[in-house]
Amino acid sequence: MALFSQLKREQKEAIGLLQVGTFLEYFDLMLYVHMAVLLNELFFPKTDPHTAALLSAFAFCSTFVLRPFGALIFGYIGDHIGRKTTVIITTMMMSTSCMIMANLPTYAQVGITATWVVTGCRIVQGLSSMGEIIGCQIYITEITKPPAQYPAVAFIGVASSVGAVAALGIASLVTTTGFNWRIAFWIGAGIAVVGSIARVRLRETPEFVDKKRQLQKKIEETVLDEISKDSKLYAVKQFIAKKKKEKINHKTLISCFFIYCGWPLSFYLGFMYFNHILKETYGYSPEDIIFHNFFLSIVMLLNSSIWSFLSYKIHPLKILKFKAQIFGVLTLFLPILILGSSHPYQIFAFQSALLIVSLGANPADSVFIKHFHVFKRFTTASFLYALSRALIYVVTSFGLVYLTEWLGYYGLWIIMLPITISFLWGVRHFEKLEIRSGALLTSKTSSALAAA
Repeated sequence: MALFSQLKREQKEAIGLLQVGTFLEYFDLMLYVHMAVLLNELFFPKTDPHTAALLSAFAFCSTFVLRPFGALIFGYIGDHIGRKTTVIITTMMMSTSCMIMANLPTYAQVGITATWVVTGCRIVQGLSSMGEIIGCQIYITEITKPPAQYPAVAFIGVASSVGAVAALGIASLVTTTGFNWRIAFWIGAGIAVVGSIARVRLRETPEFVDKKRQLQKKIEETVLDEISKDSKLYAVKQFIAKKKKEKINHKTLISCFFIYCGWPLSFYLGFMYFNHILKETYGYSPEDIIFHNFFLSIVMLLNSSIWSFLSYKIHPLKILKFKAQIFGVLTLFLPILILGSSHPYQIFAFQSALLIVSLGANPADSVFIKHFHVFKRFTTASFLYALSRALIYVVTSFGLVYLTEWLGYYGLWIIMLPITISFLWGVRHFEKLEIRSGALLTSKTSSALAAA
């Protein structure tokens, strides 16, 4: 394929290692998310349906609420020490949390302790996943060039989708065949260790190394030879601090944040929101819901793969705009469609449609990343990514419990419409940046070039 022919052997090897690692890590992360409908009954106290819905939202959000702190921690490591170190640390954290959950006694055995420990493990997994996917995306962005860069980075998202499919496949197999659910977590812990070992072969990205070298050279040219060694060291530190305090355009930050807000909304609607409908209206058991979501994950995988391949020929921002426009139309009709549904297959169709035209940064992740300074790139991108997910998952999981009670399914509009509009606004801002840099040609610029 033309895509892979543009890449050197070292680039292909790095991309392969990162994709395998992301698959392994997201297998572990999504294992509990998709088995929560079963595991929440084991690790949380039994209550009335309303309280159970709130506890379920709490269990779901526990993975994401502290992600901004993880973004700051791993962002610092990634921007000061290196990208490679970060992705190795995060994989080991994921493995450890899986081992603990595989051996954790249930609520019936040790009471509320089980609830707090499993919540702590979910928080650790959320923190580690924060450094994982952004670290991989930045790494590939820095070792490749467009147009091959777009699908190469986008396939990190595909690898996470493969991890989700595998997690749901194992979860479905375990629950339908009567195997102990702990086996799934032991498998997750084992493959996370494999991922950590594999990533030791990675090298630091040339762009990060070159920028450090250029910075050091600039320092040596700037600092006078006559000053003392201590003064020179102080001047070096001051110069580095000054470079790292260079501000990023606020409109760019806000635009990226709005775009990152799209995926948590789409994911929650696609995989979580309809579970209570399947359970209450159609009598689905936890095992049935897991099996149902397994097929949804296959839809998501095929969808992300197709959009990633298309990004080699079509600029990713054009893909994002097209998907968001269709998503907006679907938003307007969704409450009516849900009210008119009479079969679980119809619910599956709605979920699939939401995932196919889902809002999200993929396959344009590299477009956003490259507009941030190299020495701020990891911290900025990961913090915006984490903050958007922490906020939107809390808003959707808790907010929709009450909005659905007060306004019925029309309450979906209160959350879906503002996020869709702000998403399109963010895409438009990055379109202007890409046009200014010459990476995206409009019909006017294309005509001008042809005339020239």
